[in-house]
Amino acid sequence: MKKVLVTGGLGFIGSHTVVELQNEGFEVLIIDNLSNSSIEVLKRITSITGTKPAYFNIDLKDKVAVQQFFATNKVDGIIHFAASKAVGESVQKPLEYYENNIGSLVYILQEMKANNLNNFIFSSSCTVYGQADELPITENAPIKPAESPYGNTKQIGEEIIKDASKISDLKAIALRYFNPIGAHESAKIGELPIGVPQNLIPYVVQTAAGIRKELAVFGSDYNTPDGTAVRDYIHVVDLAKAHIVALKRLIENKNKSQYEVFNLGTGKGNSVLEVIKSFEKVTGKKVNYKLVDRREGDITAAYADTKYANEELGWKSELSLDDALLSAWKWQQTL
Repeated sequence: MKKVLVTGGLGFIGSHTVVELQNEGFEVLIIDNLSNSSIEVLKRITSITGTKPAYFNIDLKDKVAVQQFFATNKVDGIIHFAASKAVGESVQKPLEYYENNIGSLVYILQEMKANNLNNFIFSSSCTVYGQADELPITENAPIKPAESPYGNTKQIGEEIIKDASKISDLKAIALRYFNPIGAHESAKIGELPIGVPQNLIPYVVQTAAGIRKELAVFGSDYNTPDGTAVRDYIHVVDLAKAHIVALKRLIENKNKSQYEVFNLGTGKGNSVLEVIKSFEKVTGKKVNYKLVDRREGDITAAYADTKYANEELGWKSELSLDDALLSAWKWQQTL
């Protein structure tokens, strides 16, 4: 049985990926310091799959702790999710973001080199493209100057991995996510924002549930069909499955180069108002919203060209926007 380390494995995307790994017969080890997650998620993963993953409460900024972990645990692959991820907060706390997101990545890569571990999947983001010149966005689209320290940590992270792969046997895939939403069909795991949600879908479901008074729709004068910003919303379970496909690609030596990049999206853009309408349709719940000014750092539109991921990686999204929004609502109702 192949062993896989998942850092940030109790987070939103991490927990869904752990479930899919276990479903595919992998033995999973989780590192998570609970800075933006809950230990309760470990029980919920176990109740879905029937298998409890090994769990380590380690802060990846602690170099000695990282060294000790790798000295005593041999793994066949690493999926690295652990990172701070709020765009707005990163503008307020840039140094904390660089320390956490870059420092932890470097320590893991150093230990991989020291212990001759080679298979690495990096959780990256479509933020690296900024406002792309052309839509849909291919993997060859130019990397734009980052709009936030968070986005910059993903750009720098990719560069570090690429450099490391040149001087070692490291094989790495950076997966550039578009907008992950939704929840597992069991409604036992989902997106659990601590405090006021920074992302659209948790805010939509909390507004529908009466937790928030109304949803602010940032910007209604964009150059889009209805004036609101357009994004590529991908079901988190589809996204999780892509990590397993990518990991197997490395383990089976099917990669075409030591460092590869794939976009993970549906290939379809939806506006904020379309998302609200879809949510209201599948749930029968009304969402109070108001149109307000644009938010700094937001782009007009982003959606993926999925051809390369579909054909070369052999993965494609299967679940719809309606599926994702209904699952997010079911998850909210369990909270």
